[in-house]
Amino acid sequence: MLAMVLIGGLLGFLVGGPLGLLIGGGLGYWLVRRLRRSMLGRLAGVQAQFLESTFAVMGCMCKADGQVSEAELDASRQLWDRLRLSEEQRAKARADFTRGKREDFDLEAELAKIRQIVGSQPALRQVFLQVQLAAIAADGQLHPSERDMLMRVVRGLGCSEAEIAQIEAMLRGAAEGGGTTHEVSLEDAYQVLGVSSEASDAEIKRQYRRLMSENHPDKLAAKGLPENMREMAKERTSEIGNAYERIRKARSADAA
Repeated sequence: MLAMVLIGGLLGFLVGGPLGLLIGGGLGYWLVRRLRRSMLGRLAGVQAQFLESTFAVMGCMCKADGQVSEAELDASRQLWDRLRLSEEQRAKARADFTRGKREDFDLEAELAKIRQIVGSQPALRQVFLQVQLAAIAADGQLHPSERDMLMRVVRGLGCSEAEIAQIEAMLRGAAEGGGTTHEVSLEDAYQVLGVSSEASDAEIKRQYRRLMSENHPDKLAAKGLPENMREMAKERTSEIGNAYERIRKARSADAA
């Protein structure tokens, strides 16, 4: 903001002297405020769309096996609690969830909206998919139809093969742990980080640091992640950290 005010003031001074300095500085300040409000307005719209599509796709995912179980309904309500949704937001979430369950729901069109938001940001995609996985794994089992639907969503979002491998590792974890925290296998730890088991220690550490930076909640919020989903982003960084520790300890034991 200060730079824009100074530039406006300098241009004003060059054109109109001391009076121009005041006018130019004022115009610079006004322009900065206008741009900031515009940017914040766009970001709020993006975040609202992210939430809307999240719950609509969730409804579609939960209906994939033919019916929405009570456990899945409870999981959606618990998620609303975790996200600290207001009553107005809860009502909207319920409406979007119901819309996603309808036979005429256009999944591809909804995924297109999410693609516009996440762009080439794999970290945002991962949070979106993490929410979907939590919903369908709530009843302690992953039906083949639910898995197929999730992979349809994964590919519809334009995920890379490496990201698909990461999601499949998360799927295995959900199937084994029923959506609860468990110790990740060494093979899946490599998948979570997106590295080969043949990678050097330095390469693994570099990838770990890159993922931690990309998945930082503040960075994701600036790119469209709703503030309500900050805790989900923190869970993602926890998964990355656990996977890195699993690999580091395994390699230390092998070297001993």
